[in-house]
Amino acid sequence: MSNHSDDEYSEEKEQSFAAMLEAYSPGAETDMGVGDKIRGKIVSIGKDAVFVDTGTKIDGVVDKAELIDENGEMTLQEGDMLELYIVALSDEEIKLSRALSGIGGLHMLKEAYAKAAPVEGKIIEICKGGVRVEVLQRKAFCPVSQLDIHYVENTSDYVGETHDFLISTFEENGRNIVLSRRALLAREQEKARKEFYKTLAVGATLDGTITRVMPYGAFVQLSSGVEGLVHISEMSWSKAATSESIVTVDDIVRVKVIGLEPDPKPGLLKISLSMKQLAEDPWLSAGEKFHEGDKIQGTVTRCANFGAFVEVAPGIEGLVHISEMSYTKRVLKPEDVVSAGETVSVMIKEVDLDKRRLSLSIRDAEGDPWIGITEKYKIGRSVEGLLEKKEKFGYFINLEPGITGLLPKSNINKADKPAEIEKLKEGDTLAVMIEAINPGERKITLTPTDTAEEKDWQSFSDDSAASIGALGEKLQQAMNKKKSDP
Repeated sequence: MSNHSDDEYSEEKEQSFAAMLEAYSPGAETDMGVGDKIRGKIVSIGKDAVFVDTGTKIDGVVDKAELIDENGEMTLQEGDMLELYIVALSDEEIKLSRALSGIGGLHMLKEAYAKAAPVEGKIIEICKGGVRVEVLQRKAFCPVSQLDIHYVENTSDYVGETHDFLISTFEENGRNIVLSRRALLAREQEKARKEFYKTLAVGATLDGTITRVMPYGAFVQLSSGVEGLVHISEMSWSKAATSESIVTVDDIVRVKVIGLEPDPKPGLLKISLSMKQLAEDPWLSAGEKFHEGDKIQGTVTRCANFGAFVEVAPGIEGLVHISEMSYTKRVLKPEDVVSAGETVSVMIKEVDLDKRRLSLSIRDAEGDPWIGITEKYKIGRSVEGLLEKKEKFGYFINLEPGITGLLPKSNINKADKPAEIEKLKEGDTLAVMIEAINPGERKITLTPTDTAEEKDWQSFSDDSAASIGALGEKLQQAMNKKKSDP
């Protein structure tokens, strides 16, 4: 026989029913509605659905297909947090989604507009200024400027695609609905940017994609909505290379963060990047590659008053002093011989690894024309030269590139016909004779070929040869006679 009275039994039954009711209802303390955004933890992942803690007695349900990535993979796990929208609500179920979709009435569109909740829409056709979108079984308009976060060149590429949109205009009781996908993407991008900024620090090494190439450097996308700049000075150790010669749009590059500064635009950062700091400093191995006396090729990077800088390897630059530019002509400025971007042959004169300097010579690479000059131009030899310049004290005669001699005025006056020589103009040719050579001072003295001295010299040369021959013969006879005497 029970010890409980009928009243006690009735009270227990009522309490049990109340507990069951509380357990199977959202709870009177909640104030949820369709279009509300909630943040909840994944409590279970099923075959086709994912269950999320809504903070009420009933877990929310979202289709698993909505949460897989672009590769069809489910990367979320139990315990991960999600932000979703309520698309259906009853005492038995809370249906969640990333966006409002399916069959809905004007009240759902109004809720989505009021609460800035995403709605799912299918782009069905192109129209003037944008596209028509079917959203919750109603037609809406999306301007082409609001179709994507970047410039859209061909709107037809989007026809047939389904995307999430925000309702930017809701008028005339739903007859005028304007959508923006760009605003939604920007909102998601801003959220992703803030999360990325939390992990960003100077010294970090990241992979990014080249988005723009400019003369002063290249922009690299590091994350959604996050770009940094690699200045041309940080792209390569080479000073001769251009941005376009190093990277192209869509290249994947590895960069190092070298600077973070607030951007004039609120919430953004100016990110300075470097590619070259992740590559080996070329000067560390320069001593193994370059030696004094080496003849190599390089690219002229710039000219200064005192000479030209030549890059002989990426990041390895040397100076050709103006005095080392030419043996064959007098150089007043480097541009008379070379120009930026030109490839030239140089000889290494000195390597200073401590100061990171190379002393180079263009003229030594070409060769000194004065080497062996006394063998090539014998005194008394007649040659033809080019009248290079006329001065009061004489004429400069170019015998070959880099070899110029002086025909003194006093020697011109000794010619049979000095007036004929004086009529010559710069650029004319004339025959001269080598009178004297001073290799140390790089000087050659010339004389006309029609002077009395030259004729005497020619005669002396001929007579001397015969006289020396006769004298030699007599000396030889005397020596033979001495050997035969007892």
